[in-house]
Amino acid sequence: MASPQPHGTPAAPATHGTEHPRQHANTQHANTQHAARSVADHAAAVSALLEPLRNVHRTETLPLARALGRGLVADVRAPISLPPFANSQMDGYAIRSMDVPDGGAELGIMPPVPAGASPAALQPGMAAPIMTGAMLPSGADAVVPIERAVPDRFLPAAAQATELATVWLPPASAGTFVRAAGSDVQAAGTALAAGAFLGPAQLGLLAALGIPEVTVYQTVTVLLVTTGDEVVEPGAELPAGKIYDSNGTLLEAAMEQAGLQVRRTGIATDNPERLRTLLREEGAGADLIVTTGGVSKGAYEVVRQAMADQPVEFLHVAMQPGGPQGIGTFEGRPFLGFPGNPVSCLVSFEMFLRPVLAGLVGTPAPRLPVRARLSRPLTSPEHKHQVRRGTLQPDGTVQLQGGESSHLMHALAGSNVLVHVPEGVAALAAGAEVEVWML
Repeated sequence: MASPQPHGTPAAPATHGTEHPRQHANTQHANTQHAARSVADHAAAVSALLEPLRNVHRTETLPLARALGRGLVADVRAPISLPPFANSQMDGYAIRSMDVPDGGAELGIMPPVPAGASPAALQPGMAAPIMTGAMLPSGADAVVPIERAVPDRFLPAAAQATELATVWLPPASAGTFVRAAGSDVQAAGTALAAGAFLGPAQLGLLAALGIPEVTVYQTVTVLLVTTGDEVVEPGAELPAGKIYDSNGTLLEAAMEQAGLQVRRTGIATDNPERLRTLLREEGAGADLIVTTGGVSKGAYEVVRQAMADQPVEFLHVAMQPGGPQGIGTFEGRPFLGFPGNPVSCLVSFEMFLRPVLAGLVGTPAPRLPVRARLSRPLTSPEHKHQVRRGTLQPDGTVQLQGGESSHLMHALAGSNVLVHVPEGVAALAAGAEVEVWML
């Protein structure tokens, strides 16, 4: 399966004899296949268009609290080891393993070691009460959990102060319940690689290393324009022949959820000159212009008309939905034209813009690909990469939602995965394995 994802090119589904390709592809389909650009080639074109966003001048240094969702510019080396010192994994007694034979032994008790303390060295024949996370005393090499001690509780401080205070402990081999220094991260080692997406876990690691700020890529700013005389804003009166605009809300939410900064205009009418003026005025300062609608070969394709004097290519990608695409620059600014059907424009974002930006600036995080088995059969245009909507079930099967059509918003809203059917596959039986991307 051709795929733009940074994790590599997914393999075609393992059908185990369940695939049933069409025996006779007609001439029209063959010509379409020849003329259409592959998904992988279009992703590469989008990547080349947006390559300037990787420029080092588009970086900033932020405190950790403001770096959530950003991409890391350079490798981060660990200034210290984690843990920085050997410490106890349990509440118990720190011992020298050689002091406790196979049958166990009764040891004297040294002063307790709370977390945060710098303990005295452990003396031979002695045990030190120790708390979880506390520094292991010098000389100790193992910890016996308190539940295995006799008595199975820590003695009062007054009792520990007497020479008679002892505890019986079973044997423990060296390293038992000890977190070795550097067992998580070694000092000077790579803590995070360049391009890493900074989520809560990554920021937590940086904080644990004592790093207060980090250099990240600046947020990508997108001018998002919905076009079409036939669409009106939600909440307005809906005249006959009109539809409410879902593309603007759908894409704006997807982009903002992905960490992009979105500038939204009102709906652009099917007037090419007005659209050019809008793009010129509103696009100032944006890193990328994205439009929806007006990119097909119909009579009223306003985006095509508005880009007539610009280096913009309108083409067909061998993908369903989302075949018609526009790519180029508008007055020097990167431009992508997505189709007008709502599912098509979202699939276009997921297939091209999200993974390309993830590879260039580390954000948004790429979609997680997993393997699943179809709960029912499907058919697919053999000359296209089909993207279906589905729901991944707890048993590892995927239930398709709705059909192939690109207007089925209700089916999209009920889905949690995108189901990929590679180019060259015409049919898959129930039980066939497919790749799905978690939404």
